[in-house]
Formats: sequence, C-alpha cells, structure tokens
Amino acid sequence: MKSLLLLTVLAALVVATLCYESHESMESYEIYPFTNRRNANTFLYPQQRWRAKAQERIRERSKPVYEINREACDDYKLCERYAMVYGYNAAYDRYFRQRRGAK
Repeated sequence: MKSLLLLTVLAALVVATLCYESHESMESYEIYPFTNRRNANTFLYPQQRWRAKAQERIRERSKPVYEINREACDDYKLCERYAMVYGYNAAYDRYFRQRRGAK
C-alpha cells in the first residue's frame, strides 16, 4: 500500500514537472518580431513584386458586382448593421439602389 501511494505521488510530480509551461518558452528572443511597411517586401525579388502588383490590379478591376456592393455597404454603418440581420443583398437594395419611379 505504501509503495502504491509513493508511486502515485511520484507520478503526480512527474506530470506536474513535464506539464509546467513557463513564460520563457513563449517569449521570442528577437527584439521586435514585426517589420515596418517599408521593409515588408524586401524579401521579394523586383520581378515578383511587379507581378504581384499587376495581379492585384487585375483582381481590383475584375471584381464581381456583389463584392463591390458589399464594400459599399461596409463603408456605411447603418447598411452594415442591416446586413448583419438581413444579408448584404437586402441591405444594399435598401440603402443604395434607387427605387422604381424615384429619381
């Protein structure tokens, strides 16, 4: 019985020792792990940067209509709140589309 108690205490100590997580393991040894905007793309080659900019321009130009409507609705708080309840299509229709007969 004593050996069982001793074994249980020893097992509890081993578990507590192995599961202890100190804050030192969470800390980064770098002074400041984030980089500023100016140095953010320094790891890309100039040709890759040019290609990425060109692809972004193409994506901006060929956005679907629903994405443009959603961005317009996101900029207007009342429309955004309405969209959380009824959806973006209904919110855009309510706040931005001209109603029939109205000019």
